[in-house]
Parts: sequence; structure tokens; C-alpha cells
Amino acid sequence: MITSVLVANRGEIACRVFRTCGELGIRTVAVYSDADENALHTRVADEAVRLPGAAPADTYLRGDLIVKAALSSGADAVHPGYGFLSENAGFARAVLDAGLVWIGPPPEAIEAMASKTRAKKLMGLEPLETVTAADLPVLVKAAAGGGGRGMRVVRELDALDAELSAARAEALSAFGDGEVFVEPYVEGGRHVEVQILADAHGTVWALGTRDCSLQRRHQKVVEEAPAPGLGDLTETLYDLSVRAARAVDYVGAGTVEFLVADGKAHFLEMNTRLQVEHPVTEAVFGVDLVALQIQVAEGAALANDPPRARGHAIEARLYAEDPARSWAPQTGTLHRLAVPEGVRLDSGYTGGDPIGVHYDPMLAKAIAYAPTRAEALRKLSGALERADIHGPATNRDLLVRSLRHPEFAEARMDTGFYERHLAALTTSVPDPYAPLAAALADARGRSRSRFGGWRNLPSQPQVKRYDLAGTEHEVRYQHTRAGLTADGVRVVHADARLVVLEVDGVRRKFEVKRYGDQVFVNATALTALPRFPDPTAQQAPGSLLAPMPGTVVRVAEGLATGAAVRAGEPLLWLEAMKMEHKISAPTAGTLTALHATPGQQVEVGTLLAVVETTPVSTAPR
Repeated sequence: MITSVLVANRGEIACRVFRTCGELGIRTVAVYSDADENALHTRVADEAVRLPGAAPADTYLRGDLIVKAALSSGADAVHPGYGFLSENAGFARAVLDAGLVWIGPPPEAIEAMASKTRAKKLMGLEPLETVTAADLPVLVKAAAGGGGRGMRVVRELDALDAELSAARAEALSAFGDGEVFVEPYVEGGRHVEVQILADAHGTVWALGTRDCSLQRRHQKVVEEAPAPGLGDLTETLYDLSVRAARAVDYVGAGTVEFLVADGKAHFLEMNTRLQVEHPVTEAVFGVDLVALQIQVAEGAALANDPPRARGHAIEARLYAEDPARSWAPQTGTLHRLAVPEGVRLDSGYTGGDPIGVHYDPMLAKAIAYAPTRAEALRKLSGALERADIHGPATNRDLLVRSLRHPEFAEARMDTGFYERHLAALTTSVPDPYAPLAAALADARGRSRSRFGGWRNLPSQPQVKRYDLAGTEHEVRYQHTRAGLTADGVRVVHADARLVVLEVDGVRRKFEVKRYGDQVFVNATALTALPRFPDPTAQQAPGSLLAPMPGTVVRVAEGLATGAAVRAGEPLLWLEAMKMEHKISAPTAGTLTALHATPGQQVEVGTLLAVVETTPVSTAPR
């Protein structure tokens, strides 16, 4: 029997595995980088072992250090979580060679399926060796790893070499393996997968389908089980998935992924690990997949037939990112994270935790279960809309709008959903009364802490300024004998935390939370602006500022001060939260300053370059 488990990962999945281990009476051990010294997964584990450094390559990708940590802590088993080392056959062998129990598939099965090129050959498929214009569009894909890293869609033949180089660099950084391959890109397809679970006694379960079509940067955003509208294709997917598992003598949890288009299933890959979206399968089948992984690793046999599926479950991934600005990741302090009761929240963060630059920007997963898909959709979208998410910008509004979009509500979505609808889904319509509520709450809080809130003589209106979705809003209100007043709005109640306004006969409640200059009014985020702007805060026209903290990974070849640049031309690339972000020229002109160098660490607002607008030739350099 397993008595102590070390999880070779961080964040949400480590917390998830620890929760099941606690329920089973199993002692837990975390590993943590210097950046994660006070992270939630480090705090909730029974014991924790430091991995010196911050970069994944120096810490969470160091299998030798993790095996050493397991032995020194007295753990008798290792769970790889997902990502990092979960699909590394060499790491699995090292765990087994150290006399530890490996809670995962056999190294040989990982080896056969973890490389997407080998997996395709096993399924009778071959990648494209030579790409011609007739093959376009194609997808450049990393042979190892997942999560959308090392993937590029190529629509022009001239761009292929550059995208191959970029994908190799990203794959090497993320997975320690720079192998990439090219395959046809199926447009208008749905991303559908099958959850499998196999024991060492020859039983293989196909635990239903999941639809994961809503993706950004080839990384899943919304997932659901079962995949709607598959009809007779479901049994075909089950058969292919079970066949793939049996072909490599698979043991443990895994996922077989497909693109479904025109009623046909195109094999993508087999992920030899637990998936981020596994909770929707757990909800529908009433199982704990982590507990089943542990039982299988202990040698237990599965029942001949899997449990029956009931109802529908939908999961949405909450990211610290700004979808309206090319999904730019966000950093800062997460002050509060809470969803209404009845919705499952799997997270690696809690209130007060910092969100750094070193790892994936996913904050949490919200999962709703209901008897029908329509009920699950309503439940999850409503919960996200009412959730308290106080901190850096997130994709919460995008998720709510996505779940309520007719194309998704009617199950007509495909992997191009965000390419078609992102602009409309990120068009913000801020609550016009949020700044007033923030100002009234601030005024009431200050008046209570000082002296009287009204005067015998008429007072001049008080003025407060807020930044709301990038636009400055000015609010005016007055203290009177009757209390706080504002033109056109009746103030029913106002204190430091709650404001009730009556607008056109309708009373509306606004819950207000303040963290320094950052104010949250219901789900609306505002920033209190100083009364007098700082005159020194001006930047030269054409200044390119770092939109996020990160590392300059490369500068465009041949780029130097004095060069003519075109509008939209890529100038340099930043890496933050394990993703590359392109910084482009805002206009055609001349590069008059270049301050960025490869390897340089930058903070938000760091001046990277300056492009001076001038009438220049549009011919490439």
C-alpha cells in the first residue's frame, strides 16, 4: 500500500492530487522552486522539498532532483501531475529504478506515445516530410509536451522556415526537446478526446468523450463532457482509443485526442497522463480519477465495465491574462478568488497569493455539473459572472460571454471559435454606475473615519477620477443633510462596502472592495486615479513599453537603431508565463532607439524601443 506520495509538479494539479491523498490517508510531499516558496501547493502539503532556482529547466524539469527529494522525504510513490515530467519515460524509469512506485503508465508506453511522431506511426499515420503550397495550411507541432507550446499554424509557404525555428526554440525551452513535425491543419474541426483508464490485468475503460474545441493559442479554455452531437461516431472513438491503449500495453489514466470534421475522426495524439480537464469526466461518471490512478499503481484490478455516465459537466479555465491584448499574461497579487456554492473550483492560488512570471497563467478551473447541458451552461456562466476575482485582469468576462454565445450554446463550435468571435467577445461595455459606487463607498468610508459628512453651508461637488477599461471616468457627488447625492441617481444606501443606487425606479446593489488604488465594484475593476496627473509620466511618441514582466528571448534579425520598419513588423519577442509574446512596430517609421537585448529581464512598462513615425518605404529590409 502506498503511504506517502510526492507530486512532481506545482500549482493546481499538485493541490488536486494532495486533496485525494488526504482523503485516502496518504502523506503528501511537495516540491517547490524559489519562486514558489510560499505557493499554495507548498503550504497544503504535509512536507515540502526545495528545488533551488526559479526557471522550470532548473527546478520542475530536473528529474534527478525530484527523485532525490522523494527519497530524502521518505515518500514511497511519485505522482507526476500533468505537464513537466508526466510524459518523460526517462523520469518514469528513474523513479522505478530508485525503488519508488510510479503512479503513471509504464515507461515503454510513454515512450511509444509521448512522441507525437511515433504515436502517429503507431496508428498508421505519417507526418509531412515535404511541404508544398498544395498542403497549406499546415500545423507545426512539437513532438513532445503539450499545452499548445511549440505549435504554429502556417498559411504561407515563405513563413514555414521561420515558424519551424520558432517552434523548435519554444519546444526546447518548455519540454527540453526541440523536435517538431508538420501535419495537415484541419480547419473547422472539433477537438474531441476520450478518457481511458487501464489496469495491469488487461482491463481498459473508455470513460466517455470530452469536447475541448474552445482554444486560444492551441491551448484549451472550455471543456465539457460528454462531447455533444457525436452520434454513432462515439463508439468509433471508443474503439480507436481502446485499441491505442492495448497497442502499447497501457496502464493508468490517459487521453486519446482527435479532430472531428465532416463526420470523420482524425487521430491527433495520446497523452500518457491525467489531463487538466479531467474533472468533467469525474463529475459525469461519479469517480475520482486520481484515486483510481493510485489504486491501479498499487496493483488493484478495475471492474470489468466502467460506471455509467449521467448528466453533463462543463469546465472553464480562469487565466490571469488580457484576451483583448493578444492574451497578454498578467501579474500581481490575487486578493480574492471565490465562486458561489455548487460549483467546483480547482486552484493553485488563494487570496493574497502573488501571480509571478515563471509559470502558466492559469489561476483555477471552475466546473459545473447538472442533469442537462443547458442547465450546466447556465450554472457555470452565472457562477463565473458572480464570482469574486480580485487582482490582475483575467479572462472571466470572455468565459461568461463564450458560454452564452449562440454558437457554443447550440453546440456548433469548432477550434476556430475565437478566431471568428474574439473581437466581439472582448468588446467591453463597462457598468456606467461602477465609478459612482466606488466614489460613494470611498467617501462614506473616509467620512466615518474622520468627522461629519455634511455641512450647514452648501458644499462644492466632490470629484473622483477612475480608470475603467482604459477610459478615464470622472465622478461628482455632494455631502448634504440628506446624505450623499449624485445627479440623476438616488443614493439609497452607501457605506464603505455596499452602495445601493436607485436608477429609473430600479434599485441596484454594488459590493465594493478596495485594495490600495485598485477597486472592485461587483465584477468591475477600476483604478483610482490621482487628482492631479504626474507630468513626468509622459513617454515619447512611438515608445514601445513591455506589456508584461518577462524575458527578452530574441530580437528581429538585423534590427538596429536607424532601421526603417513597417507597421505591424515584429521587432522582438518576450517570454512570460511559458509563452512567447511578439512586440511589433505600432506604425511605419524609423527605429530611433532599441533598449532590449536577448536575455534581459524586464518589468511592466520598461521602455523596449522607440519607433518615430516618418514617411518611409514599405519594402522589407
